[in-house]
Amino acid sequence: MAEQQPIIVIKKIKKGGHAHHGGAWKLAYADFVTAMMAFFLLMWLLASTDETSRQGIAEFFANPYKVSMEGGKSTAERTSMIEGGGADLVSSQDGQQQKGATTEGEESTEEAIEKKAEEIEKAKLQELKENIQEKIEGTPELTEFKDQIKLEITNEGLRIMIVDDQKRPMFKLASAQAEPHVRVILRALAPAINELPNRVSLNGHTDALPFPVNQKGYTNWELSSDRANAARYELIESGLAENKILRVIGLSSSIPYSPETDPLNQINRRISIIVMNKKTEQQILNGSSALE
Repeated sequence: MAEQQPIIVIKKIKKGGHAHHGGAWKLAYADFVTAMMAFFLLMWLLASTDETSRQGIAEFFANPYKVSMEGGKSTAERTSMIEGGGADLVSSQDGQQQKGATTEGEESTEEAIEKKAEEIEKAKLQELKENIQEKIEGTPELTEFKDQIKLEITNEGLRIMIVDDQKRPMFKLASAQAEPHVRVILRALAPAINELPNRVSLNGHTDALPFPVNQKGYTNWELSSDRANAARYELIESGLAENKILRVIGLSSSIPYSPETDPLNQINRRISIIVMNKKTEQQILNGSSALE
């Protein structure tokens, strides 16, 4: 019988020492830190919310389905909606009030700007009036006609009237041909008026004396219109920019010099040059201007 070979078993014994622990502790530590962050975040949120919000949060965690079906509103909010119209309604009303306040503020600002612009424009028209007065008084050929030149600040702007005098009419009888002294006055006024950007309205007036009967049917209406247009021509020839003249009309005897004036008085025969303010200009452009 053959001799059996022995089986050799090699047993390796590991020496003692600290074993390697792996990365499990890191995961546990990360979970701990995350939980602490969530905790402190929750505490911060609770500290920064009011009682109503906290009550809503509590209700959500108590019954999320119920709260979601009711639109996420807390008990206090739902009670407020039932009793006083609801938080949404209050917020909407507050928003409308704020919007209304903003609109009113914008309108107030626009009104203030518009008012300031009107004041500045009125001051410029007043300055023009004073300049014309000084020119009349300082120019010998105009001084003798100063009683026939009337200056007045009105709601329309600066009104310059050249009126008839008993001994010195502006136009030849029943004619639109201007007398020499009227040309002198208009030529002196044109450069001064042209200094402002304001536009001009020219109105012709007559007295109530009927125009002589004629075959063409020519009346005081046509006469007053022709005289206003003759004044326009003289002003343009003397330096007034043509595009500044917005309106030329004849009013016959429909508007006396003043309510107390006798309709037959010669002072009713006049030419009105109105250096208009912006408000009057816009009214005319919009077709709603009132006459003098």
